[in-house]
Amino acid sequence: MSYKSVYRNSFILVTLLLLILTLAGCGSEQTAAKQEKVVITDSAKAKIAIPAKIESIADAWPAHNEVLTMLGAGDKIKATVDIKGARPWLYIVNPAMNDAQIVFTPQDVNIEELMKTKPDIVFISKNNVIATRLKAIGIPVVQLFFTDFAGLKDCFRTTGTILGPEAKAKADAYIAYLDEKMAKIKAVTDPISQEQRPKVLHINSWNPLLIDGTNTIIDNWIEVAGGTNAALDVKGNMKPVTMEQVMVWNPDVIIVSSNALPIEPDGTRNIHMIMDNPVWQGIKAVQNKKVYVNPDGAFLWDRYGAEEALQIQWAAKTLYPEKFQDIDIVKETRYFYKIFMNYDLSEAEANRIISGKNPE
Repeated sequence: MSYKSVYRNSFILVTLLLLILTLAGCGSEQTAAKQEKVVITDSAKAKIAIPAKIESIADAWPAHNEVLTMLGAGDKIKATVDIKGARPWLYIVNPAMNDAQIVFTPQDVNIEELMKTKPDIVFISKNNVIATRLKAIGIPVVQLFFTDFAGLKDCFRTTGTILGPEAKAKADAYIAYLDEKMAKIKAVTDPISQEQRPKVLHINSWNPLLIDGTNTIIDNWIEVAGGTNAALDVKGNMKPVTMEQVMVWNPDVIIVSSNALPIEPDGTRNIHMIMDNPVWQGIKAVQNKKVYVNPDGAFLWDRYGAEEALQIQWAAKTLYPEKFQDIDIVKETRYFYKIFMNYDLSEAEANRIISGKNPE
């Protein structure tokens, strides 16, 4: 073999070795980056070590799937509790949901199917009964929850911090929007005395009859909007009450969660089951035709989702149309979806959401 051949072969061999070492080094750096951990504190005050970079998410809290979508991580949701039939607007806004596996129910989880999605992190609501089972399989479990707007902002900030700088910036932008709208509304409603405020009953379920009391985000937005919760002597969400108790409260306004009512073929939520029911005819809200269906979008506006920022505007306009003539809720809904959900909502779609209707 000639000297030139030996030199050429040696050069090729050395080059290959250097290439292999370089690739190995890059792989090591990528592995190190993937294994890097950061520590966060969740709503249960637990400190949890999570991957610095999140690529695959499992989310067992229905409302939080919308939050992830808003913060730009909708395509990272690989396992969910939100079925398309229950949250059709979310699936339109975030088509990646169609590829997510339904592995959770409100009180259970399919561990085998969950593991197939290889989640870096699992989000659940605080005190969820499946928390212990999830922690046992070694995946970081982050519990989140809130009962007022201060807690909502903490929850969204925590989620943004977990997801990274861009998500954190989006969370901060959302909070700035929420604060701006809340300040504008409270400037009008704060001076209204308790005696002048309408008593608002929020119905979560029709059969059985469940209502939302104090120490809830529902109570908080009723207050911000200038009302007072008719169920002041009830604490917590989804509490059973009798019709006799409703008669004692005699609310001025009734707001019914969209998922509490049957759906007509055109998607309309049927409030006639209240308005035309003889049992309810003695209630002031029914007599004055002040029974409303709560809007329902990517998540229910009335609880835990990002559209709480729209809920306070809709509720204020509903309770005091003469005081909030400047609020165009259709226009505001379209703006919100464009800026925060990255979706161009048509006027017709916005009207359906505000009416609590499913997509056509």
